[in-house]
Amino acid sequence: MRGLIFSFPERLRDAGLLIMRIGLGCSFMVHGWPKITGGIEFWGQIGGALENFGIGFFPVFWGFMASCSEFIGGLLLVFGLLTRPACLSLAFTMAVATSFHLFSGDNFGIYSHALKMLVVFLALALIGPGRLSLDWKIFGKPEKAE
Repeated sequence: MRGLIFSFPERLRDAGLLIMRIGLGCSFMVHGWPKITGGIEFWGQIGGALENFGIGFFPVFWGFMASCSEFIGGLLLVFGLLTRPACLSLAFTMAVATSFHLFSGDNFGIYSHALKMLVVFLALALIGPGRLSLDWKIFGKPEKAE
């Protein structure tokens, strides 16, 4: 019984990471695509969220970048390609979304999804994509840092 609880085959860990990457990646692609195709006015609305950080210039640019972060970041997650940079980009986007809702006075139910995704993307950036990823195939096994 102890073995079932405390020992876990590495291949199952990698399968779990693959399932998580595909699920999150597809979800963010679905959320990001309408934002990318939303056009300049919509990008300006999205980019306006950065005013909470004192960044009021180029809202259209920042909105487009956030939209691309969701769609392209999601696509990269699905394939496990450049996983850590994609996760950091998505985490930043979720941090902005969380702060936007906090500064707007929204309740926890409104901003909790963005906050949860921020935590998940930070954790995935630290854990990495696993063996079932293009990162592993292209760049090989990551070196262990001491």
